[in-house]
Amino acid sequence: MASSATIFSGSIPQLYDHYGEGLLFGPYAADLVRRLSGLTEGHLLETAAGTGIVTRALAQALPAGVEIVATDLNQPMLEHAAAKPDMGCVRCQQADALALPFPDRAFDVVVCQFGIMFFPDRAAGMREARRVLKPGGRFLFSVWDRLAENPVTAAAVSGLAERYPSHPSWFMERTPHGYHAPETIRADLRKAGFADAAIETVRLTGHAANAGSVAKMMCQGSPMRGEIDALDPGGLDAATGAAAAAVAVRFGDGPLTVPLQALVIETAA
Repeated sequence: MASSATIFSGSIPQLYDHYGEGLLFGPYAADLVRRLSGLTEGHLLETAAGTGIVTRALAQALPAGVEIVATDLNQPMLEHAAAKPDMGCVRCQQADALALPFPDRAFDVVVCQFGIMFFPDRAAGMREARRVLKPGGRFLFSVWDRLAENPVTAAAVSGLAERYPSHPSWFMERTPHGYHAPETIRADLRKAGFADAAIETVRLTGHAANAGSVAKMMCQGSPMRGEIDALDPGGLDAATGAAAAAVAVRFGDGPLTVPLQALVIETAA
């Protein structure tokens, strides 16, 4: 059963995709594609594919000899991904990354961009990735670095914290930015059976039209929407405005260019 931290339904997929690609996810999708530029054939699995931002970039860049299967736990996100242009060569399939419906040693590459933080058992998800990888197959995934290293998200969270001072923590800090310690990641990989990993800090740049679009993505295009609705029924627009005001103080109203920092991890079966 999906937890509140993994529910992306209603209008969330559209907002997540529309506002999030340039701001957060597209730059790292391009980085991942670059890392796989030498792949000319084989089978690639993407877990936690979301709205297909990475999937589409892979489909556009990799040759036809690479068969791509994109999976996600959330059917609305996957349906949004499947409807995108240039996805005709991709097989989209709903699947739980902790219990993949594929045989052992079925894939040459498994990728997961900004998804592992959502897994209720991260080592189990990594173990499944290893199970479906062929011997020597590559496993690439990314996680956001700490909130303090991603100031646009930190600014939005600070705006919400100022509006709701008694709320102890926010989804963005607990989940997307809650799994970044290299020693913890390495320990989970060892539990999953991976021997070692290269962990690289990658600094890129995101873009947004204005502070309001940043706030709309984070407050209305993520599970933080449910958190706000539960805390302040009817207050979603005001909460979004508070987050936008805090982003504008830090970056101006727009257009925005913002620094991003994530960890990109690569290991092999």
